[in-house]
Order: sequence, then C-alpha cells, then structure tokens
Amino acid sequence: MSKVIAISNQKGGVGKTTTAINLSSGLSYMGKKVLLIDFDAQGNASQGLLAITKRGQPSIYNVLLEDMDPEQVIVHKQEPAIDILPANITLAGADLELDKIGNGKEQILKKRLASIKDQYDYIIIDCPPSLGILNTNALTAADSVLIPVQCEYYALEGVTQLLLTIRLVQQLYNPDLRIEGILMTMFDIRTKLSVEVSQDVRQNFGKQVYQTSIPRNIKLSEAPSRGMSIFEYDVTSAGAKAYGELTKELVKSNERG
Repeated sequence: MSKVIAISNQKGGVGKTTTAINLSSGLSYMGKKVLLIDFDAQGNASQGLLAITKRGQPSIYNVLLEDMDPEQVIVHKQEPAIDILPANITLAGADLELDKIGNGKEQILKKRLASIKDQYDYIIIDCPPSLGILNTNALTAADSVLIPVQCEYYALEGVTQLLLTIRLVQQLYNPDLRIEGILMTMFDIRTKLSVEVSQDVRQNFGKQVYQTSIPRNIKLSEAPSRGMSIFEYDVTSAGAKAYGELTKELVKSNERG
C-alpha cells in the first residue's frame, strides 16, 4: 500500500522543499520506492535534484492539465534512487486554469496518480506556499500532511491557519486526511527563541510533533546548489543526521500504525 504525504505550510521559507528532498532521499536509502512530486511553480525541488534538464521538458503541469501519462514525465534518479515528477514556471498559471474546470477540479491530481500510485511505497508532494487550488489538490490526493514549522514568532498562527484548511478539505473532499506530523525546522538550541517556540508547539500539539528537529545547518542550504540531497553532499553533517532520524521516525510510525 502506497502512502501519499503532502508537505505543506502556506508560509514560505519554512523548509518544505528541503524536507521533501531529504525525506524522499532518506526513504530511498531505507529501501523504499519513492516518488517525489514537485507541486510548486518555483520548481526548487526539481532544480535541487537536477530533474529539469532541458527547455520544454514535460512537467507536472502537463500531467494535470493536458492529461499526459505520468510515466512519460517522471524523471528517474539513480542517486538518490527516487522518481521525480518535476515542476517549472508553467505551473504558475495552473491555479487559474484549474479554476475554469468547475466540478471536480480539486480531485485532478488524485485521479492522475491513480494509475501509478501502487508502484511506490511513499509519494511525497512538495506543496506551494499558498492555500490555493493546487494546495487543495495536493491535500485531496494525500493520505496525510507533514507540516514543517520554522522556529520563529507567529509559528503557531501559521499552523492554526493550515489546520483550518485541512479540516475544510476533510469535510469537502478527503475525509480520511490525517496529520502525519509537525516538524520543527531551523532549530538553533543556542537561541532562547528557538527553544521557546519549540516548547510552545510541543505543548499545543503533543505527540503530533516529531521528536526530531531539523537544525540550522549551512550544508542543508548548500546541497541543492550541487543537485544533491544532504546524504550525498555531506552524510556526516548535522543536517544529514537529523533527516536520517526523521526518516526512521516516520517509517517506524507508519509501520506501527
């Protein structure tokens, strides 16, 4: 059975793409068959793994709005051994085009994935930093949502807003949608703010918050510029160790549940 996990937070800069790349890679190194879907028009996950290599290359846009077979679009990476449905700037207009479709526009991604879903153990969706129709498609297609939360002021406000959206999607399109977990990112144990925000989130959400926190780590920022996940770029770094622990925590939770 495949598990579809949307990585979502309407705030930008909280570590969604970093988490999508490195969680997908970590899962592959644990022997899982993984598909990473770049669902953000900025295409950072695709760029960070060198999945877009030529102009005019088909992308998730063609799958969504031109009914192209996902098999024709998927990029097969060797290291890490993951499949990628890439995105580029053409996805920027997809919200408006999907809006014209009318009934069923929220279910399109789910329908497009039906033919390939069972080929994978995990499908990871890197969501856009918004609460528009693309994000709704991702949440409708997903089994669960992983929410990265940066250790900064107003972190709880962002989570609360996203939880309202999740409840709405549950009511309207996907009653089985669950919270996979809340992930504290850019954690710096040396700062009082990081510690206080982390404690605040854990106090409010309890066991939904992962034990693993992702530290501020320059290697995590450098890796995408080399087209690598953190595990190829510097497996000894604090960032690699943290994403390794997160991956194990997530797999253990799913195998138990």
